[in-house]
Amino acid sequence: MRLFVALLPPQEAARELGAPVARAQALPGAGRLRWTERSGWHFTLAFLGEVDDGLVPAIGSLIARTAQHHVPFALRIAGGGRFGDRALWAGAAGDVDAVERLAESVGEAAREAGAPPEGAHPYVPHLTLARGDGSTALTPYAETLDGFVSSPWTVRDLALVRSGVRPRYEVVASRPLGAAK
Repeated sequence: MRLFVALLPPQEAARELGAPVARAQALPGAGRLRWTERSGWHFTLAFLGEVDDGLVPAIGSLIARTAQHHVPFALRIAGGGRFGDRALWAGAAGDVDAVERLAESVGEAAREAGAPPEGAHPYVPHLTLARGDGSTALTPYAETLDGFVSSPWTVRDLALVRSGVRPRYEVVASRPLGAAK
């Protein structure tokens, strides 16, 4: 199965993000982009790709142990940007250092479980909003996110998510941050 580890924003923050996303979707050419559904918005910490079903329990255990070593922290969805003309995203504000530390720990746990994260690029906390094929300039879409800041929330859980199913994403396991050891 295709797995990733993520932080899931609360419905209120996703609802607030909906307004600038709707403005972006109203721009000329927006129909050429593949927009993600609000119900699937998330901050990926590590994309594990195709994982053998037999590794899932070990990954779940290591993710749970990782979650125990990180305390809850404040986060907001804020601003946005693009990765070239391939992906449009919303960014993060608040304790971004905690997000980055958590992503690093999750990556280490996944490698230990035998499912190393894909990609070797520097981690950028982001929530993917749309994907393009490189032929549509994403700058005007990213500009619709300038100045956007959602209500804050406390990140309390780490989610192991399966992708490519109906619905698009399925939470396989959720582990509380800072749980009793």
